[in-house]
Amino acid sequence: MMRPDWPFRYVPHFAARKPFSAAFFLEPPLIPLSTTTLKTDGRIEGYASLFGVEDQGRDIVMPGAFRACLAHRGARNIRMLFQHDPARPIGVWDDIREDARGLYVCGQIIADATLGRDLLALLKGGAIDGLSIGFRARRAQRDAATGQRRLYDIDLWEISIVTFPMLPGARVRALKSATAALPSARPRLTASSSSKAVCASPLSQRLS
Repeated sequence: MMRPDWPFRYVPHFAARKPFSAAFFLEPPLIPLSTTTLKTDGRIEGYASLFGVEDQGRDIVMPGAFRACLAHRGARNIRMLFQHDPARPIGVWDDIREDARGLYVCGQIIADATLGRDLLALLKGGAIDGLSIGFRARRAQRDAATGQRRLYDIDLWEISIVTFPMLPGARVRALKSATAALPSARPRLTASSSSKAVCASPLSQRLS
């Protein structure tokens, strides 16, 4: 999770931090990345934030925190970046929404660009799969006893694919084409499905 003073200063997640809770590792089950999707359009989906889970900066995003921002800004005005670098946009988000698990995202990496092709190869190889949000906290409350900060209203600027996510459970869960869904146990979309149809059913529903 990007710190709220972005883009002026970035503190990597592995900098000095207070000890963190074991709750960080209560991650949803991983869905393997498809091994055939780089032949098509390089669509990705996953969770950029998980509700009620403390990150390594002691922040906890609460349900509904993104609601106002998403209603005002929409998915296409929230940038897809690489490593929180505004000079390295890598694609577009087609769908960003809250569900019971957290902030579900679905988008497309632009494979026509060199950086996009390289990133898709890294995703396919399992070298990178983190997601992280760049934001400003509009309403938050800090617990003086624990140091935790609960975020109730977030102004979301961008969502990045990163090497080290501040929230370990925020990951790309699927890499696919517009005609391929998750592994064979999951229902497949037809070749005529649109990009919106690819994003129509959040992962939380398909994991149930």
